[in-house]
Amino acid sequence: QVQLVESGGGLVQPGGSLRLSCAASRSIVSVFAMGWYRQAPGKQRDLVALITSGGNTNYADSVKGRFTLSRDNAKNTVYLQMDSLKPEDTAVYYCYADVQSGITHYGYWGQGTQVTVSS
Repeated sequence: QVQLVESGGGLVQPGGSLRLSCAASRSIVSVFAMGWYRQAPGKQRDLVALITSGGNTNYADSVKGRFTLSRDNAKNTVYLQMDSLKPEDTAVYYCYADVQSGITHYGYWGQGTQVTVSS
């Protein structure tokens, strides 16, 4: 099992920046993938960005060029740097970890952190 604790959400004006952090309760070196999803009111939870244990990243088209996902294995933490924020980025952001055991994948979620982009 792994517990995920998010931080860094808040209120920011359009064009501003925020950095989200997700701290894991165990080493993330062998975690298959970690990253972020988001869910706006009345909408489904969508992928924002994922990074694999090999360092490959995958971004939603809507955030490419604005968001950067990184990981610090020594701190068991992944970061989502969000720049040039838009009102449509407003959502609850959830940290996600995909832990592989044999051929089985287990998904873990954080509690979520609110990001609001508004003037």
